[in-house]
Amino acid sequence: MTAKKSELIIGVLFILAAGTAIIGLTLYNPILKDSNYLINGPEHANQVILGALMELILVVSAVGTSTTMFPILRKYNETIALWHICFRFLEAIIITVGIISVLSLLTLCQEFTTTASPNIASFEASGIVLKAIHDWTFLLGPNFMLGINTIMYSYIFYKSKLVPRFIPILGMIGSALIFLAALLEMFGIITQISIWGAILSLPIFANEMILAVWLIVKGFNASALTSLSEIKK
Repeated sequence: MTAKKSELIIGVLFILAAGTAIIGLTLYNPILKDSNYLINGPEHANQVILGALMELILVVSAVGTSTTMFPILRKYNETIALWHICFRFLEAIIITVGIISVLSLLTLCQEFTTTASPNIASFEASGIVLKAIHDWTFLLGPNFMLGINTIMYSYIFYKSKLVPRFIPILGMIGSALIFLAALLEMFGIITQISIWGAILSLPIFANEMILAVWLIVKGFNASALTSLSEIKK
């Protein structure tokens, strides 16, 4: 694959991942945010399934960015490049578990509405567990693992000068903040969907979008790519 094609694919996949993540989470609202989700959930079945489809695209995009970046990153540091691809796959797996939990919650709602005399307490308990699984996967995948992944490729981009250094610097700052957000959320200091959560996640979102646009429009530094190729030889 040529460098130009890799740059375009990476840029598009970053944008696609960010867009589908936001859309997917929004489409889940009727089943994750509605207090009467057991009754109202089935009415929004197609919307929830569409949300799951968006997140599946997110999973494919996340894996796609790591596999496309790997041949480039490994020219500078193969160990970090391997760590990056492994942790990105782990992030994708965690997100997939979250998708399964939401779809299982939808099935639970459908079962509740079709059962003649449902045991409400039992259904509510099952719903709480499935929602908790989604919440924890949302914290560990797009927050915790994302911070680890981003700091890896940002470090290589900074050292190799493949892109202007302000981009990987923003990426490393964003990594630290999203990692901090994950820790604060794990210990219940802030909630996942909150003003502080949004503030702490903004730098990493900005980094991904700036990097994506830069790669699509400008691409990697040609001289830096040449230098990496010579080092690899």
